[in-house]
Amino acid sequence: MRRREFLRQAAVTAATVAASSQLKAKTPTNPIARRPLGRTGEQLSIIAFGGIVVMNENPGEASNIVAEAVDRGINYFDIAPSYGDAQERLGPALAPYRKDCFLACKTEGRMKDDSRKQLEESLRLLKTDHVDLYQFHALTKMTELDKVLGPGGAMETMEAAKKEGKIRYIGFSVHSAETALAAMDRYNFDTILFPLNFVLYTEAGFGPQILKKAQEKKMGILALKGMAKTVWPDDQKKDHPEPKCWYKPAGFPDEASMGLRWTLGHPITAAIPPGDERYFRLAMDVAQNYKPLQAHEEQALLTGAHGVEPIFHLGNDV
Repeated sequence: MRRREFLRQAAVTAATVAASSQLKAKTPTNPIARRPLGRTGEQLSIIAFGGIVVMNENPGEASNIVAEAVDRGINYFDIAPSYGDAQERLGPALAPYRKDCFLACKTEGRMKDDSRKQLEESLRLLKTDHVDLYQFHALTKMTELDKVLGPGGAMETMEAAKKEGKIRYIGFSVHSAETALAAMDRYNFDTILFPLNFVLYTEAGFGPQILKKAQEKKMGILALKGMAKTVWPDDQKKDHPEPKCWYKPAGFPDEASMGLRWTLGHPITAAIPPGDERYFRLAMDVAQNYKPLQAHEEQALLTGAHGVEPIFHLGNDV
């Protein structure tokens, strides 16, 4: 009996060693680079794992893609309660790596009570006692900014939770240049998450003014929509080939790759690619072999943007 048990244990050990060897063989020699997050002292991978990637996936698939992302050098994960069941999927999948990762979450709550409720629920679903960055989600209208910073507003939750150790940094995401500038003037946020995209920048003049002020404030600058292009045509808005993208992404793979490289060529910390798994994997490939656009590549990209309808405009408050 003892001999059989010994042989069984030896077989298990051999299998474990073999599996470990295979795992080590997959570890890239060029892990995704990291950049400093503003004045925080944190170093984040230049590509984030957007939580929508695991939305509506089964737990096994979610665990696999998270493990692959970590293995390739991603340490920045971004999630929000509005991403369907993504928090439920990401929490268990990220748990084995949580201590080595930077987890950013968001709240749509604009007042103290509803934002606190969302925070506590997010912590429960994400299987963690804190998030590294907590952000006001899509802080777009000036009236929303007034609410969160006013008496009884969600900023009271943020500051209290920071003292409690449940969050470490405070930031916001935004789709309005005007509100972004006002928010940076009115509060000393640690980070800003906003669309920085080749079509928006050139066709709508959206982005340069945000980037400039965020740099002046020494904030962590996080970018959305680097692989986006335009709005879906009216006949495809409800039924289009990219169910995890509300906008039409740049052409796969060449235009999307160049669009992401264009975004990464600006003084940002990291970019969050679309939630579609194909685009996310492409983004990881781009990041592992990242090189700034050459002049002829940028010219070709921006020529392709001429006359394209941007997904946002200056003066948007939607």
